[in-house]
Amino acid sequence: MTTKTVLITCADRYMGPVIKRRFECEGHRVVCGASPMTTEAEVEALVTAAGDIDIVIANLAQPPMSAPVQNIANADWQALFDALVHPLMYLVRAVTPAMLARQSGKIIAVTSAAPVRGIPNNAAYCAARGAQNSFLKAVGLELARSNIQVNAVGQNYVNNDTYYPDDLLDNPKFLDHVRRNVPTNRIGKAEETAELVAYLASDNCTHIVGALIPLAGGWIT
Repeated sequence: MTTKTVLITCADRYMGPVIKRRFECEGHRVVCGASPMTTEAEVEALVTAAGDIDIVIANLAQPPMSAPVQNIANADWQALFDALVHPLMYLVRAVTPAMLARQSGKIIAVTSAAPVRGIPNNAAYCAARGAQNSFLKAVGLELARSNIQVNAVGQNYVNNDTYYPDDLLDNPKFLDHVRRNVPTNRIGKAEETAELVAYLASDNCTHIVGALIPLAGGWIT
């Protein structure tokens, strides 16, 4: 197996730790960015420090501030787009020239299934995640002819400390909600996301582009 350079953003949160372990186990060179990562300067500094990048894992997260649409605060709306949407564009824009020159590359983002189904009182979060998904679909189609595969893992109900702290996972009311809404009747393992990301980043995956792959236990099926 050829050792590759894998860049993981915000590797200290959301799905970053488990994805980092997965690629390190394969023997790849893993370059980790810390969170938060919101500015163009932070993104470009990370990309420059990484050098030649073969695989990019856009791991961005921002817990939603639940509110009915009439009560959405401008600051909360802006915070979601600053954490999720703008840095994703900065990142993809920064790594694309080298991938185009090399005619190869993988860009995988861990996003959310939330905008596919919608969550009441979370319109701002769904809007930001939906913007991510739409951006990646268009970029995936744009770069496919250059042998660059861009895809997203749209997850929900997957164990991670950013959205599912331990006290929530032990909450009977939440567990009842899961049983009523998730056909698999459980919270997915973080390792399932890491395995899917690893496949999308592998040399065996060349015919999936611009896809949002749901990893949500059937919640959006």
